[in-house]
Amino acid sequence: MDDLVVSNLRSRPLDGHPPILMRKTYRDSRSGPLRKLSVDLIRTYKHINEVYYAKKKRRAQPVSSTEDTTNGSLLKKERKVYNDGYDDENHDYIIRAGEKFLDRYEIDSLIGKGSFGQVVKAFDHEEQVYVAIKIIKNKMAFLNQAQIEVRLLEMMNNHNSSDHPLYAIGKERIVRLKGHFIWRNHLCLVFELLSYNLYDLLRNTNFRGVSLNLTRKFAHQMCSALLFLSSPELSIIHCDLKPENILLCSPKRSAIKIVDFGSSCQLGKRIYQYIQSRFYRSPEVLLGIPYDMAIDMWSLGCILVEMHTGEPLFTGSNELDQMNKIVEVLGMPPKHLLDNAVKVRKFFDKLPNGQYVIKKPSKDSKKYKPPGTRTLDDVLGVETGGPGGRRAGEPGHSVADYVIFKDLILRMLDYNPATRITPEACLNHVFFKRHMERSTPQESSSPQVDSTSSSGATLSPFGQLNVCAGDVGNFVANTVPTIGQSIGTTPRSRHQQQLSTSYSQQTGPNSIYALYEQGNGTFVQTCSSAMDCESPCSSQQSVGSVSSTLAPLSLGLVSRQAWAATSSSSSSLTSPPTSTTSLQEIPTTTTMSLSTSWSLNPAHR
Repeated sequence: MDDLVVSNLRSRPLDGHPPILMRKTYRDSRSGPLRKLSVDLIRTYKHINEVYYAKKKRRAQPVSSTEDTTNGSLLKKERKVYNDGYDDENHDYIIRAGEKFLDRYEIDSLIGKGSFGQVVKAFDHEEQVYVAIKIIKNKMAFLNQAQIEVRLLEMMNNHNSSDHPLYAIGKERIVRLKGHFIWRNHLCLVFELLSYNLYDLLRNTNFRGVSLNLTRKFAHQMCSALLFLSSPELSIIHCDLKPENILLCSPKRSAIKIVDFGSSCQLGKRIYQYIQSRFYRSPEVLLGIPYDMAIDMWSLGCILVEMHTGEPLFTGSNELDQMNKIVEVLGMPPKHLLDNAVKVRKFFDKLPNGQYVIKKPSKDSKKYKPPGTRTLDDVLGVETGGPGGRRAGEPGHSVADYVIFKDLILRMLDYNPATRITPEACLNHVFFKRHMERSTPQESSSPQVDSTSSSGATLSPFGQLNVCAGDVGNFVANTVPTIGQSIGTTPRSRHQQQLSTSYSQQTGPNSIYALYEQGNGTFVQTCSSAMDCESPCSSQQSVGSVSSTLAPLSLGLVSRQAWAATSSSSSSLTSPPTSTTSLQEIPTTTTMSLSTSWSLNPAHR
C-alpha cells in the first residue's frame, strides 16, 4: 500500500461497497519545478523565448483570420473592422493614393500625421491647384474640436480688415481655409498648400540658426499676425505657437503663415488648461493662472531665439524641469504672480519670510545654474559674435544689433502677462526700424539730418516695409542716377501707394548698389542670400506701416570701402551719405523696373 493513496473516501459507501482506493501516478522528477528552476534553468529560459517569439510571429502575420482548435471545434477569429473598413485601429482614415473625395480632390500623398488625424496633399480638379486636406480622426472629441477650428478660421477669413491696414497685413499671415466637408464620417478641412515649416528650415541649417536679418523678417510677420488675432472682433489665442506650426509660403522666400488652430480659442472661452507645447509654454499656463493672448507672445519670444541660435531656449523634459530652465535665464518670477498661482506648490517652496525658492527634481541629479545667471547675452552671443561666435564680422550682426534684439526678446519674455509687450508695441520696436542712429564725422561737409520730424515721427520709408514687387514697366539708364536725382514720387503718405522697384545690375568689385531716401540718406540694408532679400506678396501686402513723412527715393552706387567704414561704426548697414561715402557711376547699363504697390523691393543686387 506504499504506492497507493486514498483519492476519494466517501463518508458512506454506496450500495455497501468499501471505500474506493485509487493508485496515484507520481510526476517524473525531471519535469518538476525545482529541477526546471535550477539544473535546467537555461533550458527553461530557452523554451520561454521560443513560445514568446512564436506567439509574436503569429500576431504579426498579415492575415485577416486565424484558425484555432478548442475541444475539437474550429473557431475563427476575425480582425475588427472600423468604419466599414475605411479606418484603421486608431480611427484614422486609410489613405489611398489616387482616391477622389467628392469627385473633386484627388489624393496625392500623405504630408503629415498628428493626434488630430492626418494631412494629405491633393489636387483640386475644379480649381486646378494642389491643396492640403486635414482629415480629422473619426472620434467625437476630435470632431468637436475641429468644428471649433473651422469656426475660428472662417471668422478670420471673413474678417473685414479694409479699415485697418495693419490688420489686413496680419490676415495674410494666417493660413487660408478654402472649404470643409464630411467624407466617410471624417471632417475634412481644405487649406491652401504651403511649403515646409520653420523647424525643417532649422534642420536644413544643421541647427545653426538663420541670420538676424531673416529672423527679423519672420518676427515682423508673426507680430503682424498676432496683432490681427488680437483685434477686438476676433480675440483669438492660438495656444500652440511653435516652429512646426509656422510654414513658409515658398521654399525660396521668407513669407510665412501660421497654421494649426486646433487648440485655439477665443478670449473668455478658454477650453483647456493643458495647452502649448512644453518648450514654448508660458509661465501663466505652467502656474495655472488665467491666460490671454499674451501666451502667444511668450511663445514667439522663444521661437525667435531658437530661429537664430538653432536650439530651443528652454528645453525642459517635464514641467518642473521647464520652470527651472526658465528661472535659470530670467530669474525668479515676481512674488505677486506666485501668490496668485494655483499650481505654485508644484514648482516653488515658500519660506517663512514669504519668499519663494525654486524646487529641484528629486529623482534627477541635474544641476541648475542660480536664477538669472544663464543670461540672454550668453545665449545670443551679444558680445561674442552671435551664437557660438558664428556671426562674427557678418553685416547686420554687430553688438548694437544684438542689444536691440535682446531687448525685444526680454520684453516678449516678461513674466507678467499684463506688462508683456503687445503685438502693436512690437511692430514699433527699434528692432524693426531699418534706419538707425546716425553718426556723421566732424570733418564731413554734408549737413547732418535730424532723424525725426518736427512732429516726432521717424523719417524713414524702410522701417517696416516688406520686400516684394510687381513689375509693370521698365526703363534703362546708361549710368546710375546721382544723389540728387529722384526715382520716386511724392507725396507717399501713410498707407497710400508707395514706389515699388526691382532692379538688377552688374557692379564692379569695389562698389555696392544701393537705394536710399533723398535728404537723410537712409540706405536699404543689403542682403547676403536670396531668402534674406526676398519674400513674395501680392500688390496689397506689406509687413508694416511707414512714417507719415516720406522723402523721394534715389538710386546710387556706394564704394564698398566707404560702406564698410560707415557700417562698422553703426548698429546696422544703414548710414547717411557723408564725405567718406561717395556715390560713383559705373559704365555698365542698369536696368530698373518700376511699379506701384504697397512695398519696396531691394532684393536683387
